[in-house]
Amino acid sequence: MESLLTLKEVAELLKGSTSTIRRFVHNLGLPCHRIGGRLLFDKTEVLDWLKTKKIENQITKRLTKFSPLYIEEEKGDKSELARKKPACFNYGFGRIYQRVYKSGRHSWTISYYDEDGKRIQKAAPQAQTKEEAAAVLHKKVAEVFDRREGIEHRRKAIGFRAFAEIFLEDYMITVRRNFRPDVYRLHMLCDYFKDMDLRNFSPLVIERFRASRLKAGNTKSTCNRYLQLLKRMFSVAVEEGYAEENPVKKVKLYSEKDNLKERILTEAEEGKLMETCSDTLRPILVVALNTGMRKTEILSLKWSQVDFKARTIRVERTKSGRVRFVPVNDALFNELTTLRIVNDKSSLVFPNPETGKPYLDMKTGFKGACRRAGISNLRFHDLRHTFASRLIEFGADIATVQRLLGHHSITVSQRYIHSGDERTKAAVELLSSRDESKICDVSVTQGNQSKLIH
Repeated sequence: MESLLTLKEVAELLKGSTSTIRRFVHNLGLPCHRIGGRLLFDKTEVLDWLKTKKIENQITKRLTKFSPLYIEEEKGDKSELARKKPACFNYGFGRIYQRVYKSGRHSWTISYYDEDGKRIQKAAPQAQTKEEAAAVLHKKVAEVFDRREGIEHRRKAIGFRAFAEIFLEDYMITVRRNFRPDVYRLHMLCDYFKDMDLRNFSPLVIERFRASRLKAGNTKSTCNRYLQLLKRMFSVAVEEGYAEENPVKKVKLYSEKDNLKERILTEAEEGKLMETCSDTLRPILVVALNTGMRKTEILSLKWSQVDFKARTIRVERTKSGRVRFVPVNDALFNELTTLRIVNDKSSLVFPNPETGKPYLDMKTGFKGACRRAGISNLRFHDLRHTFASRLIEFGADIATVQRLLGHHSITVSQRYIHSGDERTKAAVELLSSRDESKICDVSVTQGNQSKLIH
């Protein structure tokens, strides 16, 4: 399938306006693909429709050529209230009404019965004439007939690459906030499936793709990300009529329970990291270690979200979409107060001095600081793990940690809380330091119990 045309491009092709093309779609059945509220057109389908346009016009003329069964119109000398009664045109299979207002504006309404015998009345805002309103009525009645008789109108076949372009432009960019990580995966999917028809996909085809990714060196968790992206794509394809079912639903994802990374920053490592990091990175690390905020939440933080009087931070750009409040301790308060004096002209807490906009990422600076400090296998997200683990260590309950991290359930919060090796060993050593006199002798206890029984 060739690349789809936009509404403006079709209007130039047919030498008309965009409103005219919309009327062709709604009233004359111009084939289109409706994705994410946008109208996209296949050039081949548009040209085929133009060839049959004369036949369609003949059908419309034949529909409106003959007079309706009866017409309720204004006759004779009527009162003002009677003159406002809309004209009714009955075609047997339905009716159309026209109401004319004092301003001269008029509107059309269609009336028909659905497959269950229920009367349906709908406005036809695109209809400008009686013929166009009759064409809208005829289209709706035809849809009722198709549903009653079980006739399905399927969309034409579409290749994976063509649908991926629609999915990226009309779904990922407009619906999803953080779509950038999936753009690379989408390109990899297009390179593998190319122009394969969406209706030819099966669970076996998906399994072969996953096997190819494993062979290429991807981990099981990375393969799951590919399958989750494919699953979203086919869900949209099924809703839009490009596919009959979602084959990814029948493919079981790999378990990721063993992939949870337990890395917590120790106090000694924290001191080294603060010494080796740059002046720009240091306050960002202080916020992460004292609030548990995610990297995107910190980099997009604004001064309007910081309440110095209440000593709280209003976290708005959250992963769950819910706003949460995080208290500001003394160490963070002093850091933010100093930073406010330096960045008093920007609305952002951490603006990029070159662009004045938020930093997109700070991966290079963070890795460099870890390398100079001699710290290995540390991610920025591990600072969030460290924040939660330290709260638990100092006596905070899991429910409090859940609210601070912004999780919906305690189960999710438990994934971020791990016990360090030193604390685990210390807990086990408590067993060896018990008073031996308090250890119960099983044989003596059983003998005493025997005497009591007898």
